[in-house]
Amino acid sequence: MSNLRKALRGLDWSGWLGAVIVGLIVLAAILAPLIAPYDPLALNIEDRLVEPDAKHWLGTDQAGRDVLSRILFGARASLSVGIGAVLIGALIGVSAGVFAAYRGGIGEQIVMRIVDGVASIPLLVWAIAIVGILGVGPLPVGPLLLPNEVKIIVLVGCLFSPVFARVTYAVAKRIAAADYVRARFLQGASHWQIVSGDVLPNCLSPIIVQGTLLVAIGIVIEASISFVGLGVQPPQPSWGTMLSDARSAIYSGEWWLPVFPGLAISLTVIGFNLLGDAVRDLFDPRSEARTLVA
Repeated sequence: MSNLRKALRGLDWSGWLGAVIVGLIVLAAILAPLIAPYDPLALNIEDRLVEPDAKHWLGTDQAGRDVLSRILFGARASLSVGIGAVLIGALIGVSAGVFAAYRGGIGEQIVMRIVDGVASIPLLVWAIAIVGILGVGPLPVGPLLLPNEVKIIVLVGCLFSPVFARVTYAVAKRIAAADYVRARFLQGASHWQIVSGDVLPNCLSPIIVQGTLLVAIGIVIEASISFVGLGVQPPQPSWGTMLSDARSAIYSGEWWLPVFPGLAISLTVIGFNLLGDAVRDLFDPRSEARTLVA
């Protein structure tokens, strides 16, 4: 607890701002069914394209649906993809990075060449291409039928795994070659004891930093896929689909339709980036913040 308090004191104002933004957005997504003023799927043609007022704080869309309610529920889709993809990517990438660094040999070469090949193509290009090939319907995987949202989480998670693999490999390679690790092996420690007790704990800091930053990228990827019609399917709310539906509103005067979903995406990405930068500074031994909490 004392280390946690020291770390929190080491956060600068931008880190605290990022933490507050992320905390509020996550809380809003969790409490969306309780705080949303209207049903995000309810159609009301009489109230279509209403400007922001006391009844509809952020206005309504072409079908009379409340924009604020749809943004609150849309946060669930964006955060689910961002956080879920990071967890899957970390699971796959960390395992691959530790295996390559610790075992070495031909296995190391094969794993890292695959990682380099996947990482050489931009994430968004991979995501749009693969989702376009697989389609927007449920994906049968053996006896399971993965919904489109779950399919996107798994896909983006697999695309994130090379990033985690590279980060983990760089740290684990150095730790695995350390003298104290070799001494532990000579003392009779098993491979699992060395990996779980010495290698993985030293990899946690860069993994946490990378994961925080990748959540923001996952949110952008989800919004981009949904914008082109390959992500969350209507009528389920998503920030990307809301922007896609609002393209015509740019020229017809309904300014609130593209502005508020765009602000939600921008604010969330900024929050995670600020938080990720602050966490990186805390874990970086060369940073001023790290010196303060040491």
